Amino acid sequence: MQPTNRSQRILQPVKLWYLYLSLLIAFALTLIPTGHLPGVPDWLALVLAFWSVREPLRVSLGTGFVFGLLVDVGHGAALGQHALAYVLLTYGANALSRRVLWFSPLEQALHILPLLLLVHVVMVVVRMLSGADFPGWWYFTGSFTAALLWVPMHFVLLFPQFRPVERDDNRPI
Repeated sequence: MQPTNRSQRILQPVKLWYLYLSLLIAFALTLIPTGHLPGVPDWLALVLAFWSVREPLRVSLGTGFVFGLLVDVGHGAALGQHALAYVLLTYGANALSRRVLWFSPLEQALHILPLLLLVHVVMVVVRMLSGADFPGWWYFTGSFTAALLWVPMHFVLLFPQFRPVERDDNRPI
């Protein structure tokens, strides 16, 4: 049998405080005023998608809704705009979680990219329904930036869960 390039390390269970701390840090990064700079990722959507894929029982639609309302209040956006987008994101990520985890982080990013694009499309549609102008195609580059950041975020967010590589010859696992 050919050895695979997959890691043979076993991950420890994620600590709930670490999960919510990472979501709060992403929320704080999302609230940084960046103006209309193209390519700025939605940090909260990225971390929310990551934990929805990794921990679908702990990060649910309610988590996406609450953080979406907080972002709406923080940005002064139409109330429910981010909440709707994040609920759809968490639903899609929860639905794809078992499939996505079979792939490498780079391939996972390709699976998550349509969900990140969906977040931006929903927000543009809600804004346009309320009378705003189309922000331009550059608005959607943030989704591609977030998909590129999936690979480093994968290792950063999973780093505390790695077990030390200690080999005990008396225990097979």
